Amino acid sequence: MSCNTRYIVGTSGYSFADWVGPFYPPGTRQKDMFAIYAHHFRAVELNFTFYRMDTAATLTELARNSPDDFQFWLKANRKITHEQDSQAASSFLDNLQPLKQSRKLSGVLLQFPQSFHRTIANRNYLDSALHRLSSVNLAVEFRHASWDHPASLEGLRQRQVTLVVPDCPEISALYRPQPAITTATGYLRLHSRNPAKWHAGLAQRYDYNYSDQELTALAAHWSSPDIHPRVVFAFFNNCHLGQAARNAQAFTRILARLSAGQAIEHSVD
Repeated sequence: MSCNTRYIVGTSGYSFADWVGPFYPPGTRQKDMFAIYAHHFRAVELNFTFYRMDTAATLTELARNSPDDFQFWLKANRKITHEQDSQAASSFLDNLQPLKQSRKLSGVLLQFPQSFHRTIANRNYLDSALHRLSSVNLAVEFRHASWDHPASLEGLRQRQVTLVVPDCPEISALYRPQPAITTATGYLRLHSRNPAKWHAGLAQRYDYNYSDQELTALAAHWSSPDIHPRVVFAFFNNCHLGQAARNAQAFTRILARLSAGQAIEHSVD
């Protein structure tokens, strides 16, 4: 790992009833979850923006109630990524103003479905969507293996869009690139490594608990001399029963041990 790389670790979402007990103290109410989360982590990837367009009021509250150095990545609404309606970008961006004004918006994540293959039509749509959202920092996660092509990375580099490197099961149809960067930002999303549950439905797909050995090996993969990110965001999406939060804390401790003297965003245990 470059001694100049800063790691910011968090989870994909924070408001889960089944985190009460495994991560949040027993009896924690939903309205109190974010304050506890922000005590442990300095960034979050918000997923509710994928389902809702009217998010300005909620984002205003999160901006007001988060620490000054807290950072947000927001998942682009499904109209943009799954329904291929790039015109929805304008209203989506309007709702982000509270975070932009507070300087807490790190960027917008466009996570495309596995059905989004690397075709000419989809490449043209991707170009259009990225252009319409270009007023904010962007990161793209591909799910289909057809995007594992040098031109995909070069296209993101030319547009100054961050590549998302997903950690997912060894399934041939899935996009599983080696650690790579297309901007000064690295972006790692940890989903699961269990192929048996990947197609079993969303409730089971992300039910996975990373071992310390797996996390240590993953951290080592990002030590390649070929990549020199200024900052790496690592978000755990294996949210079942608080596994994401616990794994995020373990990953931060492992990064600290492996990168003595490196500036790392620590979770507070």
